[in-house]
Amino acid sequence: MPLVAHTNLPTFLRLQDEGEEILTPDRASHQSIRELHIGLLNIMPDAALEATERQFFRLVGACNQIAQFHVHPFTIDGLERNPAALEHIAKYYESFEQIKQDGLDALIISGANVTHDHLQDESFWQPLTEVFEWSKQHVTSTLCSCLATHALIQHCYGVERTRLPDKRWGVFSHKVVDRRHPLMAEINTRFDVPHSRYNEIFQADMETHGLNVLVSSEEAGVHLATSPDGFRIVFFQGHPEYDDISLLKEYKREVLRFYNGERSDYPPFPDHYFNAGIQQLLADYAAHVQQAKLSGEPIERMPEDKIIQHLDITWRDSAKAVFNNWLGKVYQITNEDRRLPFMDGIDPENPLGL
Repeated sequence: MPLVAHTNLPTFLRLQDEGEEILTPDRASHQSIRELHIGLLNIMPDAALEATERQFFRLVGACNQIAQFHVHPFTIDGLERNPAALEHIAKYYESFEQIKQDGLDALIISGANVTHDHLQDESFWQPLTEVFEWSKQHVTSTLCSCLATHALIQHCYGVERTRLPDKRWGVFSHKVVDRRHPLMAEINTRFDVPHSRYNEIFQADMETHGLNVLVSSEEAGVHLATSPDGFRIVFFQGHPEYDDISLLKEYKREVLRFYNGERSDYPPFPDHYFNAGIQQLLADYAAHVQQAKLSGEPIERMPEDKIIQHLDITWRDSAKAVFNNWLGKVYQITNEDRRLPFMDGIDPENPLGL
């Protein structure tokens, strides 16, 4: 069912232009359909702030539950922001205090960039853990993406992530480990997921602390797991929300970092993402960039128009299916008064009876 444009957030117009059905508040008020209110704690850096909105809003809006989806973006202190991002947040985002006052049915927490070896040294660590603690008591289910997964597992279970020898970067094949779990209903037993991270929490560490591993990859590790109760917390290590061009944008940023002297080596290709023809095109472009750097000359634009038409998105359907199952269970569990989700005999420690 559709998203409700309950604010003037530009993401609503952008998604409407893509063909998504977006309800105006007036139209929504004349439908006898339950509302689900979903928080989006967006802690991504400025360059990805609005793209992250669109990616998660799109997945929520694709769900076919009989509900109106109100998505409430907010952020926390401790993140450096440029003036444009601060203006966007001030104009369109809600405060955490307002979120706590109004209540949520479900919460999504995005990934983030870090500057320290240990997450507890990040300036946003304390505000983030405050959101964790509040959500454990007041939100039916919380879905964590990448960095948020690592942070919450460390906060709740004391497991610090491990630095990988090389960046886990690309599109990887995954297999469903637990086909009987409700989040895996009607999902292919094997599907792709993008990853982009330098750190990992390993399957053995998750299972030692009772987490349920649902989807994993021999090459990329665990993608999807849940808290021991089976639903209260959903952990993503991958990025199923990514667009087809997301890894291309990351690759382009790394090329520019090389050219500007911010990294010493030319970036490798993301694994299993570019076909052979695009790799050759980008190898030629790499030679140009390296020569321009040596000679101090400006570089030509990356030929993105020749690349984008050959990029495949092989993870969108499975991502939609997981979100549909997730919000479907939230819908079943929550009381019609969204501020009292654990009424009517539901056990908050084991809402699915697993």
